[in-house]
Amino acid sequence: MVAVLARPGRELAKRLLLIQASVVTLVAVGMAVAVNAEWGISALIGGGSFVIANAVFALCAFLFSGARAAKKVAASFYAGVTLKILITVALFSMAYMYIQVEVIPLNLTFLLAVLINLMAPVIFVNNKK
Repeated sequence: MVAVLARPGRELAKRLLLIQASVVTLVAVGMAVAVNAEWGISALIGGGSFVIANAVFALCAFLFSGARAAKKVAASFYAGVTLKILITVALFSMAYMYIQVEVIPLNLTFLLAVLINLMAPVIFVNNKK
């Protein structure tokens, strides 16, 4: 019963991650074709860093469910937020320090993935009543 209650949220998280990964991949391929391969790789790194961090957050957020596990749910959610921020910082730090990246496509695709995340309520509006 408890797992049934969390299933719709898990499905929405999966759909959102799939949409984000698809858009980031399409933008990276588009930039690689339109500009050059370095822009495509930079775009993939920028958007991929957000998608990876968001996937870790989704795993942590839906680790527990149910009223009996309310403290575990809250702790897992906050741990997921913390991990998401730390992973994003770590991936961006590695990209800037160890990889020659183009800043414009890196930041643009990261912001695009963030915008998709912010627009998720609009994307997943359910008008069925």
